[in-house]
Amino acid sequence: MRAIVLLLVLVLSASAETVTFRNHVQPILMKTGCSTGACHGAAAGQGGLKLSLRGYDDEGDFLTLTRGAFGRRVNPSEPAKSLILLKATSAVPHKGGERFKVNSPEWRTLVDWIADGAPGPRAEDARIERIEVQPAQVRLAPGEKKQFTVRAHFSDGHSEDVTRWAKYTAANQTVLNVDDAGLATVVGHGESAVTVWYLQKVAFGTASVPFENQIAESTWTQAPRRNWIDDQVLAKLRELNLPPSPRSSDGEFVRRVFLDTIGVLPTANEVRDFLADKSADKRDRLIEALLVRQEFVDYWTYKWSDLLLVTKRKLPLPTMWSYYRWVRDQVASNTHWDDFATKLLTAQGSSLDNGAANYFVITPDPRDVSEKTSVTFLGISTVCAKCHNHPMEKWTNNDYFGYANLFARVRIKNGKGEERIVFAADDGDLVQPLTGKPQQPRPLGGQPVALDAAGDRREALVKWLTAPENPYFARAITNRVWANFFGVGLVEAVDDIRETNPASNEQLFTAAATWLREHHYDLRALMREILQSETYQRTSAPLPGNKDETRFYSHYYPRRLMAEVLHDAIAQVTEVPTPFTTRDVTVEGDNQTPFPLGWRALQLPDANTNNYFTKTFGRPARELTCECERTTESNVAQALHIANGDTLNAKLRANDGFITKVLAAKKTAAQWLEDATLATLARVPSPAEIQAVQNSLAAAKDEQRLVVEDTLWALLSSREFLFNH
Repeated sequence: MRAIVLLLVLVLSASAETVTFRNHVQPILMKTGCSTGACHGAAAGQGGLKLSLRGYDDEGDFLTLTRGAFGRRVNPSEPAKSLILLKATSAVPHKGGERFKVNSPEWRTLVDWIADGAPGPRAEDARIERIEVQPAQVRLAPGEKKQFTVRAHFSDGHSEDVTRWAKYTAANQTVLNVDDAGLATVVGHGESAVTVWYLQKVAFGTASVPFENQIAESTWTQAPRRNWIDDQVLAKLRELNLPPSPRSSDGEFVRRVFLDTIGVLPTANEVRDFLADKSADKRDRLIEALLVRQEFVDYWTYKWSDLLLVTKRKLPLPTMWSYYRWVRDQVASNTHWDDFATKLLTAQGSSLDNGAANYFVITPDPRDVSEKTSVTFLGISTVCAKCHNHPMEKWTNNDYFGYANLFARVRIKNGKGEERIVFAADDGDLVQPLTGKPQQPRPLGGQPVALDAAGDRREALVKWLTAPENPYFARAITNRVWANFFGVGLVEAVDDIRETNPASNEQLFTAAATWLREHHYDLRALMREILQSETYQRTSAPLPGNKDETRFYSHYYPRRLMAEVLHDAIAQVTEVPTPFTTRDVTVEGDNQTPFPLGWRALQLPDANTNNYFTKTFGRPARELTCECERTTESNVAQALHIANGDTLNAKLRANDGFITKVLAAKKTAAQWLEDATLATLARVPSPAEIQAVQNSLAAAKDEQRLVVEDTLWALLSSREFLFNH
């Protein structure tokens, strides 16, 4: 009955108001799939009809429908016989099948529009300003259904119920599904956003489905809290009825914090000292020590070099080193992220003297550099808006070219030899292909810059980029740092921050970004807050009540070590360094000299080394500004390489490594096993493990070395070693 009443209201509403092409016809074409990428919105269209994707080009679509095909698509004298209606209702053959029925609200709206003379988009048309989804937040139970409704608000002050015409998607389909009418059905526990599109506007409602756990009130009142992170995480866990796991052991923590913060394992002696320390502040003191270690600079320089595409594949060797050294200097001096971005994005001069200038040498095209900049510093991909309005975001084709035009006057000229000179010209604009005219320069969502304004347009860009009111800058880097320490970003994927991809805990995300902004974008300070939180220091061992949870930080999530860290850990434990002699990256100024023996993979300026291990385990090629280039997914090649590959086996058999030293020192099985277990797993071996090794030694007689080799191989190939936990 409710559906019939709603349908009647929609029909009466459509007939009572003047039907416009922009605000009524376009939503129908999008909702019924006509202007989507799978149909007439495809790059080449379908069946001779090409519409703009999701209706981003009102004028072009109007002309196509009313003037194309010799005007046969609309018939003002007999609207019901218009080809667009005959096709959509399958009255005549249509490869797309039936899109709506005769006398449906869609059919009646289109008939009214055609009968009115099929008017085109007009300057005086009311423009949509926002859409509102109700309920904005709802708490549901398994099996329950909930109807989401959508109201559109327009520039002339009126609003319309557009529930029928909107497009719906559930962010987490393991929690709920949503149909084309906005009716959501709960299928599991957790939380999911229901994202809604209408006329280039996006909004969402959130449905929470608490887990069915019996949790005592004291769990929340007595839960340890160190800072604001814990307050926000515990509030979300309580809302979803998820119990938090207890604190990690000292062994878990010391190994985890070393790997997450500086990318190396603690040594056996470092673990012993930490485990023996009984002071209450030892975790805080360890955190402070790690944040100033040289390996911290190595690790974060490598991370940012991935992001900024430092590679010899894109730059001559001398300028690649200049770029790398610039990044390293910023990390070493703890340059705050807003200053980092400002220096990089306004860089000019010699690519040899000012390494930051290579950011533009790598991508001289203003469109490419704008796309790279939006992903790097905003966590936003604008590439889809290059050809049409973004299908999953609010960015339009005009937004894209206005943003790219900020870089149109960045020029590059040749210097001496391989040197390039970056400078800002006084003229030059990027033409918007749809209009054939330059698009006014404008940051995404910011104020426009006059086409004839003097000075470097990049100054306006960084002023907007780092402004407190910019909603993206702090969130993007906060999400990257958060994902490094937790393995899962507040928004996933890490560089896909958009309205249609909401955070798992929006209150926490907002609080974290605000905290960073208020602390002047000091990334080390944010890292300290994360590392000191009880949330980060929880054990990875799940409880029965939170074992299926993967987004709300009820426990630490185990994850495989990234390729370079894993490689360096194996070299460290076996005490056999890898000689990095590569055809791709050599010491500056000499194409034949290898890197000094003992350098770790994380110390190299370029990821593209001639190293099979790191390649197999997913190191990025540094071709794209995208976290998707790096993979931590397991595969058969990795398993085979651990079992039979040269990297691990050659280091185990080396004559000058850990095993040779153990045998020469004539240590007991318990002694060397403790050394090996502390060095690999940051814990002491269990009595059962010691006994098993002693039994193997007794049976081996004269093959003592093989037993030590096999034992160390077993440790290095274990999930406990391969994963951070």
